[in-house]
Amino acid sequence: MAAREVAGRYRGSVAGLLWSFFNPVLMLLVYTFVFSFVFRMRWAGGGDDRTEFAMLVFAGMIIHGMLAECITRAPGLILGSPNLVKKVVFPLEVLPWVAVGSALFHAGVSLAVLIIFLVAVGRPPTWTAVLLPLVIAPFVLFSVGVCWWLAAVGVYVRDVAQTTGLISTILLFMSPVFYPVAALPEAIRVVYHLNPLTFVIEQAREVLIWGHMPAWEGLGLYAAMALGVAWGGLFWFQKTRRGFADVL
Repeated sequence: MAAREVAGRYRGSVAGLLWSFFNPVLMLLVYTFVFSFVFRMRWAGGGDDRTEFAMLVFAGMIIHGMLAECITRAPGLILGSPNLVKKVVFPLEVLPWVAVGSALFHAGVSLAVLIIFLVAVGRPPTWTAVLLPLVIAPFVLFSVGVCWWLAAVGVYVRDVAQTTGLISTILLFMSPVFYPVAALPEAIRVVYHLNPLTFVIEQAREVLIWGHMPAWEGLGLYAAMALGVAWGGLFWFQKTRRGFADVL
């Protein structure tokens, strides 16, 4: 279903699935030009590589983009499948997995583009890059939990679909995508660490770009939190699904 979802998004276009590759390539080129050659920005604590800022920003955008795609689509997952709700005995709880699978595919393509770019500029990832799936796995679980919750709420409160775009934009600027947490005042760093994107973005950069090991203790805590969110989201979904057919 996730594969069909991805293929259906590009069906009818001339380039087809190649758009999933062209889009991140174009965005990475834009980031590199704007941040490295126009603003000449440097990452706090980083080196003098002119493309470093763009690479770090793009890595953060991959993580944010995955969650943004999930929460934007989640409120309409049940609303867009009335036949599955009314006429067919179907495990509706798999629909959020379809959305997350589609978002994971696009994140994977963007990640491939980033790795190709790193190799091209002479900064190939070290062996720690193989640990990236361990960093992403709890985040996938968290995303599914959020999708379960939003998909159920979206059936009863249609306004939710109007707010997810705004929420994803707020998350973009309230997450360390364009700046490191270390550059923030000490007083507000605690607030930023409560953002579920912060830890994943920082750890993805550590293993993929900086060549460092992930923070295992923090990763364990994040996995426990993600498991709790997923369990709570599934519980809420299963409790509220009884009324889906009546509302639709």
